Amino acid sequence: MPQFTDLLFFAFAGMALLFGFLTVANPISRNPVTSAMFLVLTIISLAGLYLLLHAFFLAAVQVLVYAGAVMVLFLFVIMLLDIKEEERRRLKTFTVGVGSVAVAALLGILTVSALSAKPGSPAGQTRLAVGDTAELGKVLFNHWLLPFEILSVLLLVAMVGVILLSKKDLK
Repeated sequence: MPQFTDLLFFAFAGMALLFGFLTVANPISRNPVTSAMFLVLTIISLAGLYLLLHAFFLAAVQVLVYAGAVMVLFLFVIMLLDIKEEERRRLKTFTVGVGSVAVAALLGILTVSALSAKPGSPAGQTRLAVGDTAELGKVLFNHWLLPFEILSVLLLVAMVGVILLSKKDLK
């Protein structure tokens, strides 16, 4: 008999896969804003998976940063670009081919890793204290300080770029 947490895992994982597929395929409408909204639903489903792992801080950051700030930035760029309807409808054979190869490669990697995994191995059981933000901060700022700072500079450059792109010519 499956436990309630198992059912929640399958529900959140299924929703994440479904909304992730709908983000890319977008069969409902060809509007990129619809894809962005499906991405928000995917992010919220992933936050539910973090909650099941007792990573409450990561779940909150997932919703606040990605579903909040980053999605506002995505929507701003989508609205700024003003993609024409006829340009969105065309599918190029090269991009479909490269996308199919990438999906096949990812499925192959997933299959190989799933078949080589041994349930109950010690590698799957090692983790930090559950939901401990102090330990997360120590690991982040002691072992991952340089990538963290590089990411912060990259986000700053992206924000300055968005501001410069949205600035009107004042001639």
